[in-house]
Amino acid sequence: MQMKMEASFGSTFPAVPQVAKAETNYKQHRRTPSSSSTLTYSARDDDDGMLPISTPRRSDSAISVRSLHSESNMSLRSTFSLHEEEEDTEPQVFAEQPSVKLCCQLCCSVFKDPVITTCGGSQPHTFCRRCALTSEKCPVDNSKLTVVVNNIAVAEQIGELFIHCKYGCRPAASGKPGAFEVDPLGCPFTIKLSTRKDHEVSCDYRPVRCPNNPNCPPLLTMNLECPHSKYGCTFIGNQDTYETHLEVCKFEGLKEFLQQTDDRFHEMQVTLAQKDQDISFLRSMLGKLSEKLDQLEKNLELKFDVLDENQSKLSEDLMEFRRDASMLNDELSHINARLNMGILGSYDPQQIFKCKGTFVGHQGPVWCLCVYSTGDLLFSGSSDKSIKVWDTCTTYKCQKTLEGHDGIVLALCIQGNKLYSGSADCTIIVWDIQTLQKVNTIRAHDNPVCTLVSSHNMLFSGSLKAIKVWDIVGTELKLKKELTGLNHWVRALVASQNHLYSGSYQTIKVRTEDIIEYSIAVTNHHIVCGTYENLIHVWDIESKEQVRTLTGHVGTVYALAVISTPDQTKVFSASYDRSLRVWSMDNMICTQTLLRHQGSVTALAVSRGRLFSGAVDSTVKVWTC
Repeated sequence: MQMKMEASFGSTFPAVPQVAKAETNYKQHRRTPSSSSTLTYSARDDDDGMLPISTPRRSDSAISVRSLHSESNMSLRSTFSLHEEEEDTEPQVFAEQPSVKLCCQLCCSVFKDPVITTCGGSQPHTFCRRCALTSEKCPVDNSKLTVVVNNIAVAEQIGELFIHCKYGCRPAASGKPGAFEVDPLGCPFTIKLSTRKDHEVSCDYRPVRCPNNPNCPPLLTMNLECPHSKYGCTFIGNQDTYETHLEVCKFEGLKEFLQQTDDRFHEMQVTLAQKDQDISFLRSMLGKLSEKLDQLEKNLELKFDVLDENQSKLSEDLMEFRRDASMLNDELSHINARLNMGILGSYDPQQIFKCKGTFVGHQGPVWCLCVYSTGDLLFSGSSDKSIKVWDTCTTYKCQKTLEGHDGIVLALCIQGNKLYSGSADCTIIVWDIQTLQKVNTIRAHDNPVCTLVSSHNMLFSGSLKAIKVWDIVGTELKLKKELTGLNHWVRALVASQNHLYSGSYQTIKVRTEDIIEYSIAVTNHHIVCGTYENLIHVWDIESKEQVRTLTGHVGTVYALAVISTPDQTKVFSASYDRSLRVWSMDNMICTQTLLRHQGSVTALAVSRGRLFSGAVDSTVKVWTC
């Protein structure tokens, strides 16, 4: 560790530094005096107490960019917020060209103390603090700037940029004020901008005053200290005293041991750094595994929830299946009992009704149906306040949607070429079937219009405890009479021959004679009534006496319909239990149970041997033999 130096320190220094071994991070570096260059920095009263920090040297044509891991106590703001005079003179040469995203749009330089500002635009901008405070308008929005808060994220990015040590820079050859370039004779280190002070305070190339003569030109720190200063030697002197000191320095005889210790210590540091990296990697993996475990737990909980929902649905489906199976068993038992009693009659087992199709389009339950046989049209009223017109002959599609009611459509009736619709909005609307247009609206009742039926150019409307009789005059309805004395909502109306049958709570009125309840159908010989008690009562139309009670449904019988032929008469019943039943009126037995709806069956209509059923599942199904 010896070098040649002129006896008197002049103003010149060596052209090329002697480079120590690259793998020794803490080895002392020196230069011998030469006349090839001069120092360009004035002496500073910097702290000389820290040990020199060094990294592998660069050659004259290459720069070594290496991160110096230093636990600096300075904050980012103190790193970048320099005094005004220092900002103008402090050399700052980046090892690589910084991204334009890290440059201020006002001064076109890398951000110094970046701050977030607001202006007239919708997005905030980032500028240097001094630029933001001195500029009157934003260059983007041309509006006044207002500083909001420090941009910590950008400051951290800038702190990670590598720069050349200021003792390795010199004024640019262009002579432009404030411009600097790399000095091949200066400090070869590149450091992070956030740790520059830690390095520069102990840089071997830091100019200091001569300890022996204040009038001497500035000297480099590495030319004054003993090579063993890092071990505790406090010697400082010139070349003459340096050579004399080495003869008596107690560390000189141990330099090989100390060097080996340094090397070993460096190896341990490298190993420790590697272990730290391994620990960081393991922690990262542990974090990822924890996140994955949490995700798996959430997925498992979700699957358990889905499983519980599916199990609940399967339980409900199983209960429905058991109920349907029980209904079928009861029906089979009833048929077997009838067969054993020898009263099967003329029942033809080949006449089985099957579902031929489904009309889908309503957005709510279907409450009423009506058939216009002349044009093979089916009208359906729903909770969605609309009436849909279905083609039942050719296209089997919805021809039009009639909209005009402000409430649920509860009743439909056809007289001539007019369709009458009753609603929960208490009105009756008259529609022209040929044009499918609304032609009149009548405020019919003070309560919802539940039922409608027509006969002999008259229209009968049922509501709460009242039935109104209307004369049909063109598109007008003239109130003729109001029938009162009923005890509840009029649930059903049937006009047959010269009689009007009305069904109310536990009562049927044939003009003024009381009989029974909810839904009504009239055949050539019988009055058939559906009840709340899941029963169907059959009354003789002449004697008004009950002749049979039909059982099988397990829910309220909402609707009844009749198909009569010269050979036989069939009655169809629709129930809350989601089923339809076919009854032979010749022997009063159920010949078939139809199960296709997913909700209560609420309405029935028949036309040309076909049966139409509407339900709470918002669909209309078509049944034929």
